[in-house]
Amino acid sequence: MRHRLRRAPLAACAAALVLPAALTACGTSADPNAKELTVYSADGLRGEKGDGFYDKVFKDFEKQTGIKVNYVESGSGAAVQRLARERSHTQADVVVTLPPFIQQADGKGLLATYRPKGSDRVAAGDKDPAGRWTAVVNNYFCFIHNTKELPKPPKTWQDLLDPKLKGKLQYSTPGVAGDGTAVLVKALHDFGSTDAAMKYFAKLQENNVGPSSSTGQLAPKTDKGELLVANGDVQMNYANTRSMPHQGIFFPAAKPGAKPSTFALPYAAGLVKNAPHTANAKKFLDYLLSEPVQREVSAVGGGFAARQDVKATDARAEELAALMKGVDVFEPDWKDIDKNLPGYLDAWRKATGS
Repeated sequence: MRHRLRRAPLAACAAALVLPAALTACGTSADPNAKELTVYSADGLRGEKGDGFYDKVFKDFEKQTGIKVNYVESGSGAAVQRLARERSHTQADVVVTLPPFIQQADGKGLLATYRPKGSDRVAAGDKDPAGRWTAVVNNYFCFIHNTKELPKPPKTWQDLLDPKLKGKLQYSTPGVAGDGTAVLVKALHDFGSTDAAMKYFAKLQENNVGPSSSTGQLAPKTDKGELLVANGDVQMNYANTRSMPHQGIFFPAAKPGAKPSTFALPYAAGLVKNAPHTANAKKFLDYLLSEPVQREVSAVGGGFAARQDVKATDARAEELAALMKGVDVFEPDWKDIDKNLPGYLDAWRKATGS
């Protein structure tokens, strides 16, 4: 989801070229001794003004190791699709995506086994038991609302069907954006069946503006009042409230009287199979899970440390803890979602006419 964090397709960051052709133009090569590596990542951890988590991490990593990070940003699904297209001529060294796309990358045989230093401190549910990926920044799914024009956020899914939200509600596209897929995951859980969830999405389509490949593009629209409600994730939306003060985070309940709920949506990183700069990639993954970097996840990135032994005490960490207070956190069946996602997406497209 990320200062102003935007989930914009193929955005660039400092010291990185993003367009596909530019990777070779900027010197990305198959030379394993080159002092560089390439990261394909879901958007949200980079700051538009150069003050985000990735911005600091890349700069500090290069300063410590001399290794430059080339950064390619996209939606989670798009990152995996690109890895698959490039399988015969691998460009990326590290991929960072949200579930279920990290599992999808593994299922497609795109990831190599590597357990970064510090991964033993990551909860079992936040890493692959075979060692092909691990969470590096923990996060949670959420919705956002414009706090000026809609000061009281919707409490339930049913409230999102309110006619006053017609043309003022938008969520990113499931199957393309990680947070968009998260909307589908939560609905499947809350409504209890595929049929019930799809009947709901058909009704919600009356209010929905239309498809969006980028969740990050919805935050500024919500802040300006072009939208009143959109989807997002806690890390991204909390981090960008400094530059977008009119967006508030909320978690819709399954039904009236139920507690607000969400689920973990971590940024998970893996070593790309046949990576051109494997040694550099391993150093980078070790660095991401190092204790000093993990302590900066909340203070700099607005997220939650992936390591269980790192307990941040900065002001932002305390605000994040307060935000999550009273919110039920459920655990999706990621194996089921990974296996059946194509069918769920087909059902969603049919229900919404997308």
